[in-house]
Amino acid sequence: MKVAVLMGGSSPERQVSRASGCQVGRALRERGYTVAVVDTLLGVLDRLQEEEVLEAGVLPPSPAPPSVFPGGYLDVLRLPVVQEADLCFLALHGGDGENGMLQTLLELEGKAFTGSGRIGCTLAMDKQVAKRLLRDAGIPTPEWITGPAEPDDVVARLGLPVIVKPYSGGSTLGITLAHSVEELREAIVRSREHHAGVIFERYIPGREFTVGVVGGEALPVGEIIPAHEIFDYECKYLPGLAEEIFPADLPEESRALLQRRALEVFRALRMDDLTRVDFMLDGEGEAWCLEANALPGLTGNSLLPRAAAAGGMAFPDLCHRIATLALERARPHL
Repeated sequence: MKVAVLMGGSSPERQVSRASGCQVGRALRERGYTVAVVDTLLGVLDRLQEEEVLEAGVLPPSPAPPSVFPGGYLDVLRLPVVQEADLCFLALHGGDGENGMLQTLLELEGKAFTGSGRIGCTLAMDKQVAKRLLRDAGIPTPEWITGPAEPDDVVARLGLPVIVKPYSGGSTLGITLAHSVEELREAIVRSREHHAGVIFERYIPGREFTVGVVGGEALPVGEIIPAHEIFDYECKYLPGLAEEIFPADLPEESRALLQRRALEVFRALRMDDLTRVDFMLDGEGEAWCLEANALPGLTGNSLLPRAAAAGGMAFPDLCHRIATLALERARPHL
């Protein structure tokens, strides 16, 4: 079975994606797949280049290099290793790799690919649309305001502290917990460095949990205890800055609630194959959905693999499972 792992991209999450892609490539080879790892800006990596990425791990965000593909993803999909592949395994995070654009091109090409289709990716990436759909489905999500909005008006409606985050994106890039009007103004500027649109969200104090879904089944619940005030980029990807407990120490009732809600989110956002859903569990035992990730990280420090491992699924088996789900979903159309 030939697989093309697509990674990199031009989003601020490029470095996470490269780490994910190379680890997926190594895992699939362990399961007997023939794998080509493709950076969608720079082309096919040789094995030495893959090893360099694996050794470096997740690097801090940095500007993306110029693309060698004038036609963008259209040129990438014309590469022989992609044309010959039975499956495209998407290890892209953020930007056009996760917002439905690439998925649309793959669907038009009739190419099997992992993760949600164009609709699920579009809905999950657009935070305002996602929150509206969750609310309409009866799934609790923190109250929010979509910018532009005056800081005083935000505070009057949502209180302090308040979460400020980009309209679209992932890896908690550009997200701030503002404790004052002055911090709120500064947070708006930081958020707009990642996306012109800004969302202000009521802060829900409590314990943070994450639930992975693979093949319509909820994985063991994980609790996240960050070293920083919120689970930011550094806490997510730098070792030692967050305690991630799998399975979480929870009463059975709370565990079942979180897993049930994760499946409800999966269905409400019309997702396929896999997702990871993040929650805050408040002092009253209510589970508030913060967001869902259509293409969650697949690095050694990522949460979905940690959850799968807690359920007895090793990383190569997780990658094989994701690939199998994609092929089964695509088979009626091939």
